[in-house]
Amino acid sequence: MTLSLKWAAAAIAAACITASLPFAVGHADDAASAAPIFGVKIPAGYRDWKLIAVGEETGLDELRGVVGNATAVKAYQDNKTPFPDGTTLVKLAWKRKPVDGLNGAFVTGPATTVQVMVKDSVKYAATGGWGFGRFIDGKPVDAAQHETCFACHEAHAKDFDFVFTHYAH
Repeated sequence: MTLSLKWAAAAIAAACITASLPFAVGHADDAASAAPIFGVKIPAGYRDWKLIAVGEETGLDELRGVVGNATAVKAYQDNKTPFPDGTTLVKLAWKRKPVDGLNGAFVTGPATTVQVMVKDSVKYAATGGWGFGRFIDGKPVDAAQHETCFACHEAHAKDFDFVFTHYAH
């Protein structure tokens, strides 16, 4: 299977299942559901947001889909960076599951993480205006894992307002 067909298969899989796999979400009013350091929570209704792009992380053997709220989608469509306050991006990740009989084709397997970026240029001024959250089974991961978020975004995505994901047209 060619690389373009693999990407197409990944894109179709991510788009088709965006609303079908269960990612646990904590209660919005539960303080334990907030990510350490930034206080970011999994946003209500994110499963109905628009797809921004899909990707594959071969090192982690994952398929990923990034969805954005209306503010994010408008900023992408208008090619507006820096992103405005209120922009929220959510990356959903699943293990890749090979499709029997289709060499090189994959669908989503078990969910691995939900990762959230929230733009608030005042609250998160020290980290380029972005707050970060990583969640497994709806629960935030430890603070040590959150400490690496901005450093990686700063090192590799500074020229696009610290965001890796570009809009898939």
